Amino acid sequence: MTSPPDPSTVRIDGPWRHRDVHANGIRFHAVEAGPTEPDAPLVVLLHGFADFWWSWRHQLTALADAGYRTVAVDLRGYGDTDKPPRGYDGWTLAGDVAGLIRALGHTDASLVGHADGGLVCWATAVLHPRVVRSIALIASPHPIALRRAVLRNRAQRSAFLPTFLGYQLPWRPERQLTRDDGVAVERLLRSRTGSSARATGEFDDAIARYRSAIQISGAAHCSLEYQRWAFRSQWRPDGRRFMTAMDQVLQIPALQIHGDGDPYVLRSTLQSDTHWAPRLRVHAVPGAGHYPHWEKPDEVTALLDEALHAR
Repeated sequence: MTSPPDPSTVRIDGPWRHRDVHANGIRFHAVEAGPTEPDAPLVVLLHGFADFWWSWRHQLTALADAGYRTVAVDLRGYGDTDKPPRGYDGWTLAGDVAGLIRALGHTDASLVGHADGGLVCWATAVLHPRVVRSIALIASPHPIALRRAVLRNRAQRSAFLPTFLGYQLPWRPERQLTRDDGVAVERLLRSRTGSSARATGEFDDAIARYRSAIQISGAAHCSLEYQRWAFRSQWRPDGRRFMTAMDQVLQIPALQIHGDGDPYVLRSTLQSDTHWAPRLRVHAVPGAGHYPHWEKPDEVTALLDEALHAR
């Protein structure tokens, strides 16, 4: 049996800087580009499930070229970030991002998040409003909107629940994600990605990197802990308190981007987000699936740049 990849394998060379940032009691692996001056506006990029900072490779450099200090982070438990046994709840994850912003020497930042990373954006904006200037979500509905859609909308329930419930089993999902060099991650990505992106050579290169990253010791388990807390907390006091806290209106600028071919998070689920973010704009990316930020990077980067300038 081969040894798991070393966490340092996610420190991929490029026109960016790798660094370690200590915040909220753990060490984060962060990748930054652009100016480092304190007065440069900070943009923090947060990836989704079974992913790592590499998901933002296009936006990291493009937003830096536009003058932003841009930082893509391996979330708690992923990549080369620490993998503590706990802390995968909404409260702690929001604290992670607030702590990162301060540890980077800034008082506030604009947040961009995909899927689970987008849910962390929502939580940070509500629980730590002073450190968040704006949020941009990619395929990431407000947590209350997602819960309601799963309960009330048969199509969203059918798209979301089978894998989500399957991840609640102990240990078997970890073995499934890492078996055969992470082939389950490749199947997941292929099933949720638009056909035009799957036909590119870059897609095959990205698949290889994601398959390797999920095999890093502890990464599969930690990534699943996000999903498990989201499910189990629904019947616990901490989960009810979290949802109660999240049920408030945000007055900051917000952008919701989704692929018009996303089979996992449906447009109808995203449309009710304006209840919690009245300044929200929703934009569909033609031909993209669940990962428009790397399926159609130029279009998504342009949308993000426009939103950041418009705030």
